[in-house]
Amino acid sequence: MIVEYIHYEIPGERQQEFEAAYNDAAKSLMSSVHCQKYELSHCVENPDLYILRIEWDSLDGHMKGFRGSREFGRFFDLVKPFFNDIQEMQHYEPTRVRGEK
Repeated sequence: MIVEYIHYEIPGERQQEFEAAYNDAAKSLMSSVHCQKYELSHCVENPDLYILRIEWDSLDGHMKGFRGSREFGRFFDLVKPFFNDIQEMQHYEPTRVRGEK
């Protein structure tokens, strides 16, 4: 599994549009066999910040499988207006350091 984090800075007047776009784009994510789950979080301390967390089956599953699919075209069409608002977009491998209650 690989985790993709995308950090966005979205001004208040565009936040409703941003969340609606991701709500619609999520259908394409969940249609992909490579996407395991996703979550969009909104920062409490700095309300202009968002983090999108997507769990992919593998880096190739994301970069070749999803990005080469019809689902990606639909996904990107919906979120493209916010592409320039991305502050960081990286892939991470989870470590063994974790916990749950």
